[in-house]
Amino acid sequence: MSSSCGDANVEMTKDDTDITHDNSAKNDKKKKSIIPRLFGVKREGSDEDIFKSDGDGIDYHLDLEKKIAARRQAFMEATPIMRKNFSDRQASPGIQSLNLSNFEHSMAPATETKEFRIFVATWNVGGKSPNNGLNLQDFLQVEGSSDVYVLGFQEIVPLSAGNVLVIEDNEPAEKWLALINQALNKPQNACSNVHSSSDSSNQGSNNNTKESKSPGSLNIFQKPSLKALRKSFKANSSLLKSCNCPVEYPYQERRRIRKLSDATSESDSVASLRSIYGSDGSVDEFLAIAGIQSPTSSGDMNYRLITSKKMVGIFLSVWVRKELVHHIGHLRVSTVGRGIMGCLGNKGCISISMTLHQTSFCFVCCHLASGEKEGDELKRNADVTEIVKSTQFPKICKNPNRRPCERITDHDRMIWLGDLNYRMALSYEETRVLLEDNDWDTLLEKDQLNIEREAGRVFSGFKEGQIFFAPTYKYSHNSDSYAGETAKSKKKRRTPAWCDRILWRGEGFEQLSYIRGESRFSDHRPVCAVFSVEVDVLRSKNNRFRKGYSCAAPRLEYDECMPQRHSFYEF
Repeated sequence: MSSSCGDANVEMTKDDTDITHDNSAKNDKKKKSIIPRLFGVKREGSDEDIFKSDGDGIDYHLDLEKKIAARRQAFMEATPIMRKNFSDRQASPGIQSLNLSNFEHSMAPATETKEFRIFVATWNVGGKSPNNGLNLQDFLQVEGSSDVYVLGFQEIVPLSAGNVLVIEDNEPAEKWLALINQALNKPQNACSNVHSSSDSSNQGSNNNTKESKSPGSLNIFQKPSLKALRKSFKANSSLLKSCNCPVEYPYQERRRIRKLSDATSESDSVASLRSIYGSDGSVDEFLAIAGIQSPTSSGDMNYRLITSKKMVGIFLSVWVRKELVHHIGHLRVSTVGRGIMGCLGNKGCISISMTLHQTSFCFVCCHLASGEKEGDELKRNADVTEIVKSTQFPKICKNPNRRPCERITDHDRMIWLGDLNYRMALSYEETRVLLEDNDWDTLLEKDQLNIEREAGRVFSGFKEGQIFFAPTYKYSHNSDSYAGETAKSKKKRRTPAWCDRILWRGEGFEQLSYIRGESRFSDHRPVCAVFSVEVDVLRSKNNRFRKGYSCAAPRLEYDECMPQRHSFYEF
């Protein structure tokens, strides 16, 4: 009995041994199939080496962990791009499904620097309204083809009590706009006719000159037509005043660009002209004389009026090349009166703030306190201080990352122009002697503006180009002689001075020229400057952010374009 039980036990042991051996063989096959999937690399050595055990379970697991760690280290060294696992990276919860290695670049839009040419001019026209024959093409240096024109005038109306205290007369401003447009947008085939009449404008142009009434010409300064003319060459100011920062909604930005790129609607203005001149072809003739293209070809105009502003006698306008119109934004205007009682507009400034691409500009056109008595320069200093302090632009930018340009000095680029009225710290006789000797250096040392700037009392941080032209004030009527040189003009004698100036502040400026014009239209000579200015421009064609997308630099390395592979053990 016992022997039979013993034999049964032996047989059961053998069966158990056979079952155990079969299970072991199956486990070996599973290990051989799983390990290649885990590591995905060519196996070195046999799989049995990894799972060899000396009979001790603890040693077996420790040895397995060491082998896994060694292979993981080898894998990481073979792929140097994968230096961090997912837990080490700063992941955004909204984009967890994306490859976070592409978001290590800055989210700020990449920009590049481009240079644009800006023409700046200031002219005190002595209260005289322009006539139809006045040519501004030479004055504006149209052949130089600047990208932006900033044109400031002073005393476009007589500074009488009626003009200061009563309703302003806008007709002179409209006339100047018509002449500027005529010079900037004149058809090429009509330039010769303009030059033929330019000599007459320098020979005694005055306020009482009668305009030509010949059948072949029409007066572009007739009152009913001036407002219609202004509409015909002005861009859509409501869109220019909006924020043009990169936005999240591409449709709205495309709509804005399309509206600004389209030719300004001329249907209303042309209709009003036809009501004046009839429909027999006189409107087309009128537009041709005014230098405006016909409605069918209005898109051929080279420059558009961005904005203009008049305050009593001060007048400022900004024109840009038509290709740049949809890159203009944040357009705002501010005025400060410093005249009668320290607040009226016979003296003071007009300031225009705008952005060109990603760079902010501020243009300030001023007419400061007059007088050549000792101490009058302090009044002018006070005017500048009050202008800087009181000028305030409304906040319209919707980009929280952009610096708000609410003050003049908040802007990236600033240009200050106008009749600053600083005189000579010399007597009339001393100044005349130095002028006859062409001793410019000594004269400029006695220039009040240079003295006050060097002392740090005014225009801190502003620069001015070197002056190589004669004083611009004060000339006798229709003459190249300074007032007081003849017996007839002694009553109006003033010490010659550089009253009309152009200054700038900010980085990225290069002044290409600083000259004066020689028109005899006024007792002041106009002053012009041309700048090459650096402007920040977005690199990407798509200037908008889209949620979940990176604004990485456009130039990608080859390795960054390859799909990245991650180890199973990093999850």
